Amino acid sequence: MDELSIVDAHHHLWDLDGPLRYPWLNSGEHSYLGDYSAIRRSYLPPEYRRDTTLHKVIATVHVEAECDRGQQVAETRWLGRIHTEFGMPNAIVAHAWVDTPNAEEILAQHKQHPLVRGIRTKPVTAHAPGESVRGQPRSLQDPNWRKGLALLEKYDLSWDLRVPWWHLEEAAEVCRLYPTMRIVLNHTGYPWHRDEASLAAWRQGMRALALCPNVWCKISALCVKDRPWTLAENGPLIRQTIDLFGAERCMFASNFPVDSLKGSWDYIYSGFKRAVADLPRAQQAGLFAGNAIRFYRLSV
Repeated sequence: MDELSIVDAHHHLWDLDGPLRYPWLNSGEHSYLGDYSAIRRSYLPPEYRRDTTLHKVIATVHVEAECDRGQQVAETRWLGRIHTEFGMPNAIVAHAWVDTPNAEEILAQHKQHPLVRGIRTKPVTAHAPGESVRGQPRSLQDPNWRKGLALLEKYDLSWDLRVPWWHLEEAAEVCRLYPTMRIVLNHTGYPWHRDEASLAAWRQGMRALALCPNVWCKISALCVKDRPWTLAENGPLIRQTIDLFGAERCMFASNFPVDSLKGSWDYIYSGFKRAVADLPRAQQAGLFAGNAIRFYRLSV
């Protein structure tokens, strides 16, 4: 076992035999993973621990797994019971809309659970570059949605930001409105397209977000439909992300079990480790554990 301590900053659990429903798991094709029938099964802490047995995982952060939106608080309650039984996850990023009449009520209910550290609330995004949803309700320009984000600061909750690469610059506009909010970009800004023009636009958007000192980045989900996860392809994106945000504002995450469609937990994390093997050990320690501990205020 590698002795480098790891806090997995983004993973999911679900019990398909329980009361929570996950409509997306029955929807067919995934936009960047293709067929995901292989993960259409329960994924619980014993399997997660088997997946991670070759590495020193000291804590995990569970991010809402897109269960039925009417069950968003029920998911948090369920995760609290899972933590009591298994000792994980060690922090929860729950779901809440911020533009609904009951938004504050939902946030207050989440805050009753001590593991809740943040909220993932997803803006409406276009399905592909070149398309636009600008100005639509719950888009990045929607004034009601933008105003609702202030509730996260009121309840001392961080924001997990999830948009594909063609929305990164628009997301930076929103982040600049909240310079004291703790924000973390999910999944490396989703660089789904690897042609040079798309990567140049991804870098430009990542640079815009990195210029906001309160925005961090999760390096995860470096997956492309119909292509394997390789260090040759993803290593440069990992290093470019670290160069833009700085090693102190990046954290590695598995996005399991979703990313298991592209490789084992060991395969992906071994790739992460090789990608930064030449960095100082202190920076590696931050990328794999220390930064997530600071951002999510973990006690480990």
